[in-house]
Amino acid sequence: MTHHAEKGPQDTIDLQDFLKLEGLVETGGEAKFRVQNGEVKLNGEIETRRRKKLQRGDFVEYAGQRVQVDW
Repeated sequence: MTHHAEKGPQDTIDLQDFLKLEGLVETGGEAKFRVQNGEVKLNGEIETRRRKKLQRGDFVEYAGQRVQVDW
């Protein structure tokens, strides 16, 4: 396993971007709506901030799917 000394922009990802990246939603607009509508959980809690920064190891739940954050 490699460790990078410097922290870059890849150390976090926005919740709405992650939903789109994982194919859980079709578009960024849908991601925004689903998050703001209270349909998405982060680590078991409803998260309504679409730009909430996710970190590796977090769990996102939406539409009956539970996905661990990694990229």
